[in-house]
Amino acid sequence: MKITAHRGFSSLAPENTLAAMKEAINYGCEWIEIDVQLSADHVPMVIHDKTVNRCSNGKGEVRNLSKIELKQLDAGSWFSDDFNGETIPTLEEVLLLTSEAKIALNIELKIHAGDCIHLLCEKVAEMINKLNIEPELMLFSSFDQSALLTIKQHLPHVRRGQLWETIPNNHADVLSELDAFSVHCDYRYLTEEKAKAVKHLGYQLYCYTPNQPELVEELWTWGVDMMITDTPHRYLASK
Repeated sequence: MKITAHRGFSSLAPENTLAAMKEAINYGCEWIEIDVQLSADHVPMVIHDKTVNRCSNGKGEVRNLSKIELKQLDAGSWFSDDFNGETIPTLEEVLLLTSEAKIALNIELKIHAGDCIHLLCEKVAEMINKLNIEPELMLFSSFDQSALLTIKQHLPHVRRGQLWETIPNNHADVLSELDAFSVHCDYRYLTEEKAKAVKHLGYQLYCYTPNQPELVEELWTWGVDMMITDTPHRYLASK
């Protein structure tokens, strides 16, 4: 049973923060999923939403705020007073933490309307090359196929996973063009037929974000390889 901690251990600590990463590492998770987008000064930052409104005490779009402005925000108090002062991490901070612990990282390239895909991929690749992160400790994922094609040009040896809510009928063509490693889909819309079709083609199959193990018991029998969840303890405790 393989599990990825979604945005870190996001049911125990504020999502996409170093605190959430540390909780996942301490619990024994082998994989962590994060979201990456650029600040106004083109620093890869780990945050999911287009704006900082939901998960910090600030307001505004991530791409309009500098790294310094983003780092000054409190990204923990919204979750619990125990995380008062927790900050929005840079990709560099997360990579240093997870690589030292030998934890694999699923890096979702977040593409919002108006974002420059090429610049995001360039800056992410620069950071990974700077830190000399082992390819086997990384996987890129995105809902945007062009982002995966672009990161493939920069880091061809790092695995790529196509994110879909529902797996489309032309999945074989898309995955072939990407030279993909995995398919990531919403567990609620996965069918046994589509699961077996993906597995027949030789790809890994991951599902997001089932937080109750009993909801996906049957999906394991369809060939699903990993669940991406906010509640890894509910799965790992039963191993």
